[in-house]
Amino acid sequence: MNNNLTDKDKRDWNTFLKSEDKLPNKDLKNKEKKTFKTQSIDLHGYTLEKANVIVESFINKNFKEGTSKLVIVTGKGLHSKNEADPFVSKDLSILKYSVPEFIKNNEELMKKITDIREADVKDGGSGAFYVYLKKLK
Repeated sequence: MNNNLTDKDKRDWNTFLKSEDKLPNKDLKNKEKKTFKTQSIDLHGYTLEKANVIVESFINKNFKEGTSKLVIVTGKGLHSKNEADPFVSKDLSILKYSVPEFIKNNEELMKKITDIREADVKDGGSGAFYVYLKKLK
């Protein structure tokens, strides 16, 4: 301890220790579980073009409403009819890959987004993804 404390500092410290008012514990406050206002959409059955239009509208609407987390279900593409068309790539034409790529390439949408991640198993796992939105200023 520093012995260069003034008498006033010592008195103030003793007064603080004796008082009932205590400083809040920031560690306990930060451990509170964060809750997100969440919305979800299921894109099963949509064409790629229609899905992109719907997703763009969905993100814009929820950004304006203050939603913080979106669950976008694309499916895994297991039942896609793309296998019948030899000119369509099985990997790139399914919504699972194309919709997140559409979002990442859209500068206006990315201005509203903080993160895009694969969803937990309870929300669809590899057949879905999360979009975390910024707060509207």
